[in-house]
Amino acid sequence: MFGGRHINMSTITLLVLLTVLVAWILGGFQRQVIFPASKQIAMTPEDYAWEYEDVVLSVGQHKTTGWYLPVKNPRGAVLFSHGNAGNISHRLDSIKVFRDMGFDVMIYDYGGYGKSTGKSSEKRCYADIRGVWRYLTEDRAIAPENIVLFGRSLGGGVVAELAAEVTPGAIIMESSFTSAVDVGREVFPFLPVKLILRHKFNAGEKMGSFSAPILIIHSPDDDIIPYHHGKELYELAPEPKAFLEIEGDHNGGWLDSGRKYTDGLRKFLETIFPEK
Repeated sequence: MFGGRHINMSTITLLVLLTVLVAWILGGFQRQVIFPASKQIAMTPEDYAWEYEDVVLSVGQHKTTGWYLPVKNPRGAVLFSHGNAGNISHRLDSIKVFRDMGFDVMIYDYGGYGKSTGKSSEKRCYADIRGVWRYLTEDRAIAPENIVLFGRSLGGGVVAELAAEVTPGAIIMESSFTSAVDVGREVFPFLPVKLILRHKFNAGEKMGSFSAPILIIHSPDDDIIPYHHGKELYELAPEPKAFLEIEGDHNGGWLDSGRKYTDGLRKFLETIFPEK
């Protein structure tokens, strides 16, 4: 009996040590996991023969870069916050969706992505989007009610921070999450994720502070951010709000859904930004 107890205690000790080791590893490398930034610019709007302006903003001691893509007689402007992989040069097809609907688009890279300097972090992402908002509303003198805040995946968590502070014309969160902690707990249920994770992106806690029409988009087939996150964000959001269910996986759902996706966006935006 003593020997069995000794083995059990040794096993428990080993499990505790392994858990602490994994937690330490995840804590040390979580920046690379959450922000797998790409610096290489694969293409520019010039490859699509689109007019655009390079934008370089000072954010603290660093630079946040992006593109402003105007259209003729715009209905409004979309402030586009992308997901955690790649950079702005990998979002031109997404930009096209909004351009085709008659919107100017301002897309930017978080710190450490593309040509934006510094390192990525939750705090830096928030500083980036606030800097871009000031650029649109102050430098370009675009009225807040003429701006759509759009965030896909990680970008939804970034948008939630700003949307709780300002009143845009509309808010769209696509394939996003209630919080990074909630996602982490589902992936690593054996770890104290809340204690380990430095970049929490508590979007769900901020939904009640939104003061503009909200569209939540999610796919039941999402293989990275479970569908229930989108449904929970919708439930937490105040009226007026809408939910668009799309098809396909996390990265390609918007594209695989085709007309279902674009028609859903048009229906939502038409009530706020009538076509000219």
